[in-house]
Amino acid sequence: MVRSGRRSTGSAAAIAMAVIALLSLGLLSVALSGCSSAAHSAASSSGGSTSTGSGTASPRSPTATTSVTARNAGGSGGCGSSVHVAVSSGNGLQNALSSARPGETIVLAPGTYNGNFVVTQSGTQSAPITLCGPRTAVLSGGDIGSGYVFHLEHASWWHLMDFTITGGQKGVMADDSDHDLLYGLYVHSTGDEGIHLRDFSSHDTISHSLVRDTGLLVPFYGEGIYVGSAHSNWCQYSGCQPDASNDDIITGNNIADTTAENIDIKEGTTGGQIIGNQLNGSGMAESAATAWVNVKGNTWLIADNVGVDSVKDGFQDHKVYTGWGMYNTFRGNRADVNGPGYGFYVQSKHLDTTVACQNTVSNAASGFSSVACA
Repeated sequence: MVRSGRRSTGSAAAIAMAVIALLSLGLLSVALSGCSSAAHSAASSSGGSTSTGSGTASPRSPTATTSVTARNAGGSGGCGSSVHVAVSSGNGLQNALSSARPGETIVLAPGTYNGNFVVTQSGTQSAPITLCGPRTAVLSGGDIGSGYVFHLEHASWWHLMDFTITGGQKGVMADDSDHDLLYGLYVHSTGDEGIHLRDFSSHDTISHSLVRDTGLLVPFYGEGIYVGSAHSNWCQYSGCQPDASNDDIITGNNIADTTAENIDIKEGTTGGQIIGNQLNGSGMAESAATAWVNVKGNTWLIADNVGVDSVKDGFQDHKVYTGWGMYNTFRGNRADVNGPGYGFYVQSKHLDTTVACQNTVSNAASGFSSVACA
């Protein structure tokens, strides 16, 4: 939702985008090394699973399985480290988080962990800290009126893998936390956003996660995945400077039943990627959102996503603050809008945003795009 609150042209830009995509996939592969090779059921408790690329599965009833890695959702998830700390209670989990050291893996036993859990220390590039467990390990924040169920606060190089997060005002919050990986999580039933990267949280990856039932407290704030801060909040969260949560990657996720956008990208952010996600506008409130994806940052790549059912448009690009909402690229997406708007709505041709003609749009009453495709 629009809350109040350059890119090079020609062949050089195309080459740059290709390099970014290759580097991103390489970083994701490195981050996932050490995972076991058992069969993975990414949505065992929700009746669905995620898929990569443009895919063929409906976001409403996903059936494809992930090909990035395979892990047993009924066992210890993606826990592959030889240094394990086993936990089975909320107090035990917070103690383990507070004392975690680079290279450790904290393994969640099946069960419910009540509380708001905070991490304030970091791993390293060569020795990230991993928190993992089966889908049946549930971190529950309880009251949807307050609290972050899991808060990465100045905590970089963490891997959160395979478990469930529910309740609380927000599911996962990252503040000033870089190079974190959120993989295979099931985040649902939150008061506001499901997952939020904020306060200069950069180079983070949200991958192959399932997000459902957000905005139960305030529909206007019910985004599935939210990156950055509205300019009206910059003095609160980023020292009155643009919240440069840059180069974040959102890939292979399955997002539906959000009251606001499935994915909301704020002004002040640069260079991120939204690739191969399954999107669905079912449950979206017209007062809170008008598209699956709303981009207001610069030089974002939005590619190979599949969306169905929107209250208005499929994908949007807006300028809400001077100098932002520019030079973004939409390509290879498939939009079955079933709504009154466009497949792709760009607020102005002067934003120099590219909507590739290779995108596919169906059932959009206003047409393919509000600007000419390229």
